[in-house]
Amino acid sequence: MEKTETVVHGPGLMGGISGLAKNLFGLIVSRVELAALELSQVRNHVIELLALFAGAILAMWFAIAYGTATIVMLAWESWGWKILLVMFLVFLAIAAVLVMKGLAMLKQGKLAFPETMNELRHDRDALL
Repeated sequence: MEKTETVVHGPGLMGGISGLAKNLFGLIVSRVELAALELSQVRNHVIELLALFAGAILAMWFAIAYGTATIVMLAWESWGWKILLVMFLVFLAIAAVLVMKGLAMLKQGKLAFPETMNELRHDRDALL
């Protein structure tokens, strides 16, 4: 029969330090697990967003190409080269609106780690 030794730390200084180290290690592990979970969720959101964006870009290119060709063909006799300038300004305005919309989406925080950052703030406040 084997004899197993169990080390039990008393309530002394070494026991307190050992307990603190175990608790600190457990806290760090739980925070890393939370960050990993949120990172996988963010990764899934990024992949979904990129796929949607790629499809939208492809569809928009076709719509823009056919729409522009139609408008230029219909307006060329009366406006001449000026229709090309008008189309340029229209597309420039559309691009500016789309860039602002994309920046607004990024500011919503969908690519952030809100729960992890919140828990780290709580940990910092508890330790200080």
